[in-house]
Amino acid sequence: MSFDLVWLLIFLSFLWPMVRQRTVEFQRIQAIRRWENKRGSRMITLIHRQEALSFLGIPLRHYINIEDSEQVLRAIRLTPDDMPIDLVLHTPGGLVLAAEQIAMALKRHSAPVTVFVPHYAMSGGTLIALAADQIVMDENAVLGPVDPQLGQWPAASILRLTRTKEAKDIEDETWIMADIAEKAVHQVREFVTDLLRERLPEERARDLARILSEGTWTHDYPLMYQQLRDFGLPVSTDMPEDIYALMDLYPQPAQRRPTVQYIPLPYTRPRSPARNQ
Repeated sequence: MSFDLVWLLIFLSFLWPMVRQRTVEFQRIQAIRRWENKRGSRMITLIHRQEALSFLGIPLRHYINIEDSEQVLRAIRLTPDDMPIDLVLHTPGGLVLAAEQIAMALKRHSAPVTVFVPHYAMSGGTLIALAADQIVMDENAVLGPVDPQLGQWPAASILRLTRTKEAKDIEDETWIMADIAEKAVHQVREFVTDLLRERLPEERARDLARILSEGTWTHDYPLMYQQLRDFGLPVSTDMPEDIYALMDLYPQPAQRRPTVQYIPLPYTRPRSPARNQ
């Protein structure tokens, strides 16, 4: 009897993660439908969390890839031209081709497109956000530069190397990388200019595209709301509570020893006791 109980517990331990995942997925769909009914829009989520395989516990990081662009493009095709699109974006970036496909599809959509950034949308995520009619950020959320990377090296840094060293001291492979880097920077700069020119004057759009794509900062430099506003981008910090609630349905995998803990309740500051006059 005890042997059967052990096998039952083992079976339930394997079954429970799948049941929990299905429950969370159902809750996500419900939250998305409530949002769409309230706003009269199509909600699309592009959320990349670090996830763990339930069996081995191996952490997997996710980035924007071709599969993501295929799914987002399909969602856009299924959306009427006069229906607004709300995109919830939480990503470290990813493949430039996939990000550009998504950005161009959003730009071509006739109805208003709003991108919500509750935490961060770096690199390719920023490229997608630039295609929106409105970017809504948490007041502490960030976007980032869109300068292309060649492997582990920034394209702008490779080009800078060829300008600071004599030609005789540069290897052929470096010259080839510099040629590719120059093309990559040019392509991204022109693409960003095209995204911005409908919302900014031509000269301003080109200046901002150059700043974002030519290695002005490190690739992980955080661009906060105030700086983005000063750039002239259509940003606000009016983040709805529904977006935070939705993000709670995309939790990070539980760790054996949590690094961050708090009581998950909103606090109000107690009133100071009245003083006798």
